[in-house]
Amino acid sequence: MRLRTWAALGLTPLLGLGAFCAWKTRAVARELIDPPFYRAQPLARVEGTYRELAQGQDGDPGGTWTSAEVEGLQLWRFARPTPSPGLVLLLHGFGDDRWGTSPALKWFPRLDAAIFTYRRRDDALRRGGPVPPVTFGALEAKEVVRMVHHLEATGLPRRRILLLGRSLGASVGLLALADLEREGRGPLAGIIWEGAPASSRSFAERLVRGPEDRLWHVLAPPIGATAARLAGRWGGYAPEATDLVQSLAGLRLATPSLCFLATQDRLAPPPVQRQLAAQFEHSRVVEVNTWHLHCAEVLGPGYTAAIRDSVQAWFPAGKDKGPAGP
Repeated sequence: MRLRTWAALGLTPLLGLGAFCAWKTRAVARELIDPPFYRAQPLARVEGTYRELAQGQDGDPGGTWTSAEVEGLQLWRFARPTPSPGLVLLLHGFGDDRWGTSPALKWFPRLDAAIFTYRRRDDALRRGGPVPPVTFGALEAKEVVRMVHHLEATGLPRRRILLLGRSLGASVGLLALADLEREGRGPLAGIIWEGAPASSRSFAERLVRGPEDRLWHVLAPPIGATAARLAGRWGGYAPEATDLVQSLAGLRLATPSLCFLATQDRLAPPPVQRQLAAQFEHSRVVEVNTWHLHCAEVLGPGYTAAIRDSVQAWFPAGKDKGPAGP
């Protein structure tokens, strides 16, 4: 009896550790497919924001919104009041949607813009579900490719299409760009990206680690790997399809790049960002001592200046044409 008691006491820590790992794995997997901090805004608020953006302010000329159904998705286009040399396709991040990302069009006062919500999750949430899972870029990148093809079909060449993505939007943009360049139909005008998570597995591991290594950080690799597999099973995608290094392997990207690299980031590892940036033939890297999504705040006017310098290089002044021009 005493031996049995001691054996039970000895197993208690192991059982506790196993329970913690199982709980943490499911919690992280759930966060990967359904970000807990994302809530779709009421449609009235979205429409109000779009009206404000259309009016323009602080040097932004505003514009006119239109929308179209594209293969089950809703693409919103924003046309400037004067002919534009091209268009920026705004890609939203993790736990965001078209409403949260739409104000970024003010960084591009010369360009038309377009935006959509991956998998139409915002509409599904407003209806009360079922809500398509986030697939960490595996399926979202395919939607971006389809949108670029749609824009081309309307008469807008891909050399006049710019991608902007931050956080998961950066990963989605890079995955989509790899697929587009593999088509062999030429580069896009450019891509601006910040804080691209390396993969769903990498992101899951870093969620376990937290802002700083906790007592259980040694468990982060196995929990992260298991959580990524579980999220892939729930979301219907292969975790390997989210791996940026693997997906871009062997490519020398002709599309020019501007990368804001947050050197203190634990969710988008700086060494991976540098490795990805090195795969572009023409790449500018702006290193900022912060986490991603804070680069604009830390750089202030320098953030906008870097974007506008790149836009000026990719869309030289004097070459403005209507959106359907050659």
